[in-house]
Amino acid sequence: MPFLPHESRVWSGVFGDPALAEIFSEENWLKRVLEVEIALAGVEARLGLIPPEAAQAIGQLAGFTPDWERLARQTERDGVPIAGLVAQLQAHLGPGYARYLHLGATTQDILDTALVLQLRSALELLEERLRKSLQGLARLARQHLETPMPGRTHGQQALPITFGYKVAGWMAPLLRHLERLQTLKERVLVVQMGGAVGTLAALGPHGVAVMEGLAQALKLKAPLLPWHTARDHLAELASWLSLLSGSLAKMAQDVILMAQNEVGEVHESLEPDRGGSSTLPQKSNPIKSEVIIAAARANAALLAAMHQALIAEHERATHAWQLEWLTLPPMLAHTGVALNQAVFLSQHLAVHPERMRANLAASQGLMLAEALNLALREYMEPAQAKALVREAVQVALAEGRHLLEVVQERVQAPLDWAALREEAYLGSSRVFTERVLEEADRRLGQPAEEGGR
Repeated sequence: MPFLPHESRVWSGVFGDPALAEIFSEENWLKRVLEVEIALAGVEARLGLIPPEAAQAIGQLAGFTPDWERLARQTERDGVPIAGLVAQLQAHLGPGYARYLHLGATTQDILDTALVLQLRSALELLEERLRKSLQGLARLARQHLETPMPGRTHGQQALPITFGYKVAGWMAPLLRHLERLQTLKERVLVVQMGGAVGTLAALGPHGVAVMEGLAQALKLKAPLLPWHTARDHLAELASWLSLLSGSLAKMAQDVILMAQNEVGEVHESLEPDRGGSSTLPQKSNPIKSEVIIAAARANAALLAAMHQALIAEHERATHAWQLEWLTLPPMLAHTGVALNQAVFLSQHLAVHPERMRANLAASQGLMLAEALNLALREYMEPAQAKALVREAVQVALAEGRHLLEVVQERVQAPLDWAALREEAYLGSSRVFTERVLEEADRRLGQPAEEGGR
């Protein structure tokens, strides 16, 4: 196993996310850091804190390439890269303008704001994938509004449902996560500008104006006050990542169980060579679902570390910041990978309605026990009806007979026996599914497909 699977030439196809890796690459990080420094200089020039020509000179740093080896040595020395980078930038600017760079800011201001800019791009990417997953699942739910299958509780067949209803059950939490994301962005996409202890004392009476101007320049929100040691919004983001990957894993777990040979109700795709075994040519392992579940469990474990990072002392902390660096990027990566697999499943899941119906029939009417119990209550006491059906279930199991046949032998009640069938006992499956589809249409901005209502 490689040290970092997502960077491995072999494992990156399973655990890697090239698009997110690009957002968090050192080259893109540098671009965001320079964007913050340039925007800061522009704001300070407009407020008369630095000469306009200094801001123009700093603006030319957009394409700056540092001495990466030297920066690595400086970072090892300082523990953070900004001091070393600023020194290189100041040397590049020359003595005329060097003193105007980074005015009033501290390392954490630049690193935190650069991170927020990276997070903005990352959340746009994750949202796009979440929407694609929901669009694919909505198509599945519409296609199978009336496809009956066994509903299961505690791993056992319980009552009939439709496959559309099951898919709607996967969709509902994902729609809530999409809603949560909209409000979450309001709290996460916030500028950081506080100076040494968050008071912006170096900027005199202009501190708040600089902070608000920087937020406006970067199209971010301005906080009530700097959040150097108040990291609840990043912990909330981590919680959202864990919630999202966990909901995807619930879907993946269902797919794994439904794809078992003995069940055979779905397969991840119709591709014959996907999920192959080194020794068993008959196998098609549910590898996409397995990766989703692994990513979700990893995120659930990492979430605790992000909550530990909330414990920060005074106005600038000693270690919580570093704990975030070790935790939040992997959580984003795991969520990105899980969403990629979910998009695939939503677009390629092979559904086998005939097997679903066969599994319904295989219960020999046992899934009609509740319906029988309720129907018999019209003609006998509830306790008597329940006892009769319970006894009939045991006989049906012992003799391998259909439950309706056994019950008919024991009662003279004029029940509508023909109406007692699994496909007729679906409750509000369709109504609930259509409610979820209507919400998906509203949130995804898509018109309902014909037959959806």
